[in-house]
Amino acid sequence: MSSPHRILCIVGARPNFMKIAPIMAAFSQLGERVQAVLLHTGQHYDVAMNHQYFEALGIPAPDINLEIGSGSHAQQTAAIMQHFEPALEQVQPAAVLVLGDINSTLACALVAVKKGVPVVHVEAGLRSNDRSMPEEINRILTDQISDLLYTTEANALQNLTREGIAAERVRFVGNVMIDTLRHNLARAISLPQILATQGREDFRHDKGYAVLTLHRPSNVDDPAVLRALLETVRTISATLPVVFPLHPRTRGMIEKFGLAGLIDIPQILQLPPMGYLEMLGLMRDARLALTDSGGIQEETTALGVPCVTLRHNTERPITVEQGTNTLAGNDPQAILAIFAEVMEHGGKAGRIPEFWDGHAAERIAQDLCDWLDQRRAA
Repeated sequence: MSSPHRILCIVGARPNFMKIAPIMAAFSQLGERVQAVLLHTGQHYDVAMNHQYFEALGIPAPDINLEIGSGSHAQQTAAIMQHFEPALEQVQPAAVLVLGDINSTLACALVAVKKGVPVVHVEAGLRSNDRSMPEEINRILTDQISDLLYTTEANALQNLTREGIAAERVRFVGNVMIDTLRHNLARAISLPQILATQGREDFRHDKGYAVLTLHRPSNVDDPAVLRALLETVRTISATLPVVFPLHPRTRGMIEKFGLAGLIDIPQILQLPPMGYLEMLGLMRDARLALTDSGGIQEETTALGVPCVTLRHNTERPITVEQGTNTLAGNDPQAILAIFAEVMEHGGKAGRIPEFWDGHAAERIAQDLCDWLDQRRAA
């Protein structure tokens, strides 16, 4: 019997955790064909939150943790590359699997390709066409140096071929984030459970609620933009209560700009950062989501919950074309107009995109193993 294919799987931040969980499970189902080694770069440095996500999602503890921590984009990317290289030499994998668009994704892909190790990119081909976003640069460059590119939506192939990537390197497999959502939906933690844990049973939400997340620099770093958004949320809360899990950086900016008074009202529930099962429960039962997050655009489409994206573009256009998502930017009038339509007519119903069926990770694991078999035989 041939030795197992050793695949070095990279995670670095919370969005990666939801994506790697079903992939690790799918590799384990292939038995002795695969040896999956999990490396955490430590790009996201909240130890307690990391543990919470790993435990909730059933992800095995990382075999290697680089513990990089925070820094500027250049500092973080360079540190990851420097610390990843000896780990790569130690593991000697048949392939390196990277996810999404964070700094760890590009840094580890660069080291691997220069060492002659095949790079596999999960969630390839997404484009916002906004190169002011660091994530867009990470996506474009990682796709260029990847040997296998697994896409979440069919039209990602057009983005990749337009950039000169051969179609035979691309596989349309579906969305591993939705694998995780479907697997955990029955375990999602509802708002009443969260309120009990937080000692906030007084929060009134008899007619439903909206859930809000806000963290992108374009929305929170400019005091005028942030003020306008918070004033809009306050207006919305007069009709529909708002649940607002606050990113630490967002909370810091609100305090820095003296804007806390705008949201210190009974109709807006401020929460600390939530775990995966808590966020899943909040989204599942919400009448509306307002967000600048990429993942929430996808998750609300899968859940059939109307989503207002507080950005002028999206790298996930399928959520607008087929799903429940509407782009509003950070214009208060546009946001309030969409909100009024949701309250009056229920918002976009949408449909579930192709291959968002809970089996994307299984397709990836099988295809990657077959590809590695062919390379070994060649």
